[in-house]
Amino acid sequence: MNEADVKAALREVEDPDLGDDIVSLGIVNDVAVEDGVAHVSLALGTPYSPSESSIADRVRDALRAEGLEPDLSAYHPEQDAAAGEDAVLPNVKNVITVASGKGGVGKSTVAVNLAAALSKRGARVGLFDADVYGPNVPRMVSAEEAPQATEEETLVPPEKFGVKLMSMAFLTGGDDPVIWRGPMVHKVLTQLVEDVEWGYLDYLIVDLPPGTGDTQLTVLQTIPVTGSVVVTTPQDVAIDDAQKGLEMFGTHDTPVLGIVENMSTFVCPDCGSTHDVFGSGGGEAFAEENDLPFLGSIPLDPSVRSGGDEGSPVALDDESDVGEAFRDLAASTADMTGILNRQNLR
Repeated sequence: MNEADVKAALREVEDPDLGDDIVSLGIVNDVAVEDGVAHVSLALGTPYSPSESSIADRVRDALRAEGLEPDLSAYHPEQDAAAGEDAVLPNVKNVITVASGKGGVGKSTVAVNLAAALSKRGARVGLFDADVYGPNVPRMVSAEEAPQATEEETLVPPEKFGVKLMSMAFLTGGDDPVIWRGPMVHKVLTQLVEDVEWGYLDYLIVDLPPGTGDTQLTVLQTIPVTGSVVVTTPQDVAIDDAQKGLEMFGTHDTPVLGIVENMSTFVCPDCGSTHDVFGSGGGEAFAEENDLPFLGSIPLDPSVRSGGDEGSPVALDDESDVGEAFRDLAASTADMTGILNRQNLR
């Protein structure tokens, strides 16, 4: 078989999310056949996305059906083009911000568990706590080690649960308030991103502070954000503020990957009955109204609180139903990131 024959065989492999074959969609970058081996480069730039893994598996099956041994590699031209010499975070494939319109909806909890769950899947992950005024991430992962400075005056981030960490909390006293105006926030955030030795990452999760202020604008204007996850609770007050967050992302042409409903149904551990403490279905209805994916619901459960306070993300607990909900969220987020990346090939 020659390269044309291989491409003809690969036209039988469909991208189920985009509804066309992978050759027509531009997902097949290059093909070479040598000694019974088909070397195929695919534009799959979202590691550990279940959907992209499935596409790769079906490519292998199609090649083996033709009597060829598959040798697949991943190369995404859009990501490579964005990673020039002067680019911000050139070695980070996907930057995902986690946002909410208001405080108290568990946004940092979602960010921490999303990062931990992606790392658990095998991805190279960083977590940037961009909440300058109220950084909580170090406590939530029990990270006490401070960043190390290099001779080049850059910072080497500490690592916990396989996740590289950076937070303003590392650089100030634990109880010291940060009282800064916008320009200072902009300067510090820029340095915390650009002067950190992140290395090669599949995902950098950015925990934004609540609201739509200076910090959010700085991040959206200076960091190449792939997409954002918006966190809300089911109640109407949270939904109203989440709408403001959507408007902010729309203003800055930042894609929204989907909506997460946190603190949904509470299951009584004693009697097994369910209680909708903050209402029911608000997040899913909000996603539908805005024609956005619904990434999942996270139950209201004491293990989430205890995991955050004790520095052990519940997403790492294989025996926990809530942990499974966070792991499902990570899979959905990776899949939506992959869809967005593949759409950019068109």
